[in-house]
This record gives sequence, C-alpha cells and structure tokens, in this order.
Amino acid sequence: MADPQGFLKNRERELPARRPVPVRIKDWREVYEEQELGQLQQQAGRCMDCGIPFCHSGCPLGNLIPEWNDLAWRGDWRTAIERLHATNNFPEFTGRLCPAPCETACVLGINQPAVTIKQVEVTTIEKAFADGGVAPRPPERLSGKTVAVVGSGPAGLAAAQQLTRAGHTVAVYEKADRPGGLLRYGIPEFKMEKAVLDRRLQQMQAEGTRFRSSVDVGTDVTWEQLRARYDAVVIAMGATVPRDLDVPGREADGVVQAMDFLPPANRVAIGETVDGQVTATGKDVIVIGGGDTGADCIGTSHRQGARSVTSLEIMPQPGEIRAHGQPWPTYPMLFRVASAHEEGGDRMYAVSTQEVLSDDEGRVSGLRVHEVTRGETGFDAVEGSERVLPAQLVLLAMGFLGPQTEALVSQLGVELDERSNVQRGSDYMSSVPGVFVAGDAGRGQSLIVWAIAEGRAAAHHVDAWLSGKPSRLPRPVNPSDRPLTV
Repeated sequence: MADPQGFLKNRERELPARRPVPVRIKDWREVYEEQELGQLQQQAGRCMDCGIPFCHSGCPLGNLIPEWNDLAWRGDWRTAIERLHATNNFPEFTGRLCPAPCETACVLGINQPAVTIKQVEVTTIEKAFADGGVAPRPPERLSGKTVAVVGSGPAGLAAAQQLTRAGHTVAVYEKADRPGGLLRYGIPEFKMEKAVLDRRLQQMQAEGTRFRSSVDVGTDVTWEQLRARYDAVVIAMGATVPRDLDVPGREADGVVQAMDFLPPANRVAIGETVDGQVTATGKDVIVIGGGDTGADCIGTSHRQGARSVTSLEIMPQPGEIRAHGQPWPTYPMLFRVASAHEEGGDRMYAVSTQEVLSDDEGRVSGLRVHEVTRGETGFDAVEGSERVLPAQLVLLAMGFLGPQTEALVSQLGVELDERSNVQRGSDYMSSVPGVFVAGDAGRGQSLIVWAIAEGRAAAHHVDAWLSGKPSRLPRPVNPSDRPLTV
C-alpha cells in the first residue's frame, strides 16, 4: 500500500495547473504545466490499495494501478515504469488522451475525489524518458515470420511493437506521409505534442519495426498482394467513415468534416504549409458534436482566431453528479469542462439542426436550429424554439460509422458484422485465415485505451498462430468480450 493514511491526510484531488487561457491560445504547446513532484507523490499516496481494486475494472488494459501508485509514492520510478509498461505500451499517450475510466471506478471516488491515476501515469513515463529508463528492446532472435500491420494508430503500433519484440519481422503500412494515424494528424498539438509520438516511434524503429508511409493499401498495393507477401496481416486502420449531416443545404461551401479541418491545422502547427487550408480565422464557427473531436475543433478554432465558437449537442446537458442509472463504478455521463471549453465559446444542448443556410455565392451563412426533447421514438421539436445561428464555418464532429472497407471486401473477401466493422472471432482473426483485426476497425469507434488493449490482444493471437504454440506474449483480458465503459 502507498501511504496508509494518505487518503485521510490529503483529501483534496490536485492536478497540474493549466496555462493561462490568454497565453495558451496564442501557441500550440500542451495546455498543462508540470506538476511539482512532491505534490504528485502525495496524490499517489492517496491510493488505498483496495482489496478489490475496481480501477482495474475500469481500465481495458488491466493496468496495475495500485502497484505503480505505491512505487511512485515511494519514489521508485524505475520499478514503477516496469509495472506500467507491463500492461501498456504507450502510457505517454494514454496519460494525456485517455478519459480515465479507471478514475471513475476508483474506490476512493465513492465519497472523495478519485486518485489522480492518469497524472501519476504520465509523470511516471515522462520521468522514465528523462532518466533514460525507456530503451529499445529488440528481440534476442528472429522467428523468420513476417507480419504486415495496416494502420499506425494506437492499435497498429501496439500490435507492431508486441510482435516485433516476439521476434517477428513487422512492417507497418500508413496511408499518410508519416506514421501515427490520428495520434499525428487528428490529435491537436495542445493535447499531445508530436515530439511525444516521434520519440516512441524512434524506439520502435530501433527495435526493428519497419514503417512504410505514403502507402494506401488497396490502391498502391492490393490486399491480396499484402496477404501473399506476409505470413500474417493485422488490419488496424481505424474507423474513419464520418457521420454526416442529412439536412437541406448541407452542400454549402464551409460545411466541413472535422477530419478535413484538424489534419491541415496540425500540419500548419508544426511548420508545414497546406494549400487551400480551411481556417476559422475571423469567422463565426459552429461545431456540431459534443465529444472529444468537437472539443479539438473548438480549441483549434480559438487558436486560429475565430470570432466566435458555438458547440451544438443534440443530447440534453449532463448533470454534475452521477445519475441514478449510472452508479459507481460505471463511467458516468457528467458535465465536463475540457481545456478547449475553458478557452471560450458557447455550449448549446438539446439542439438539432434543421437547415444549413447559405449566401448568394453558396457559402454557409448560418444554421436554422430548434430545441428538442427526448420522445418515445427519437427527438421531438420544441414548438416556438426555432432560431438562426450565424456561421461562416460549420464543423461536423458527430463521430464515425466504421472503417473504409470497400477495397478490403472486394480484394480480400473479409466479412463484415452488422455494424459494418470487420468481423472477427475471439482470436481476433477475420473470416480470412491469417488476417487479424484490432482496434476501431473491428470494434467500432472507441477510445485510445481500448485500441492499445486490442492491439496487444491481437498480437498475442497472431504470435500463437504463427508459432503454432501458446504465445510468449501476455494475453490481456479479451476486450471484445467486455462491454464498452464509455
């Protein structure tokens, strides 16, 4: 156990401060300042080392949270990172980007603010990098087997690193010009600077993982060719088909999908030039969708100098305490204020878009909206609530429907499930022998922590299939058998 009286002596939950809003919206650096180490260790000492650590139930990776909380409190950072890496390949990603379902399952959270698990995690890995505690771990011998991983997001990277360390020769194929998937071009710099991603990719390259960027599998190389060239293939290309807005006027110029807005902004933030970039500068911006992608659009719009930013969400505003139907240790729907919301703008709930308005030149000029209430079969309009919101840029951040599977189905013949994801069994293998599926491509849109868990689980089964014997890789609890917690 960490400090036996820690949760009694330090009842307050303390997180690092966010940089002042007027300062941070003028650059693209990460929002949070560094937390004083002694304060962080006090927070780690609040962990109760429960007899039944429910934080494990909240974490798809099965992170050994009480163990590394105790080690962080004691200052044994070298052992702490070993325990952290035992279940999580990339704690520097999850420590920044995961919504921390482990914290909502924390036993201390029943009657006190939960332990700052996520902050202990990111501090542990950052200290390890700073102290030289993160070194390449190349395999002692090669298996002679080859694996292609298609997609370099968190699921693909986790699968690739695990399989490389097992001795297989792994090549990661990425459609974009640099590896990282949404970690590189979807997540803004103010949430995770890309130097954090690049240093982990350097470790993977030193271990032997090979990266093939600017290769669109299905076009530049066919799926059949890939299957014939490698002993196994892992599909980890994410769920990238966006949900669209089906209302009159949708075709107006200036109605843009979030993933057509964020990647160019990320490129410009790191010094690249993007021809024809759509920006929020000087515009009234409306973001449709209240999730993480919507918050990324809000923060990016502020940094580009938007005149105003309004976020629309069709669901009613959540409460600030758990609803009766969402008891501990489930992940509750609460009203949360992300750093982007703190930076300004309006948040409108229980609002539905009726029509996109445009000017004489076909450019978006506003949205006609109305308030809604939940009915038996959907959402009912509130009579007399119609209004027009001015907008010169509308960003659609309403989530994703599934992976882009046209070439995959036509060239390889994999089967899809009822949700248009790639169908797979409990061993993560698709309907085509030797072709496995991990992450959002098989699960549907989910969280980074689920993607890493699935990448690790898929790697376990790939290794067993290639070797014809029980895998040497750890076998996480099969995430496909567990319900979504968020």
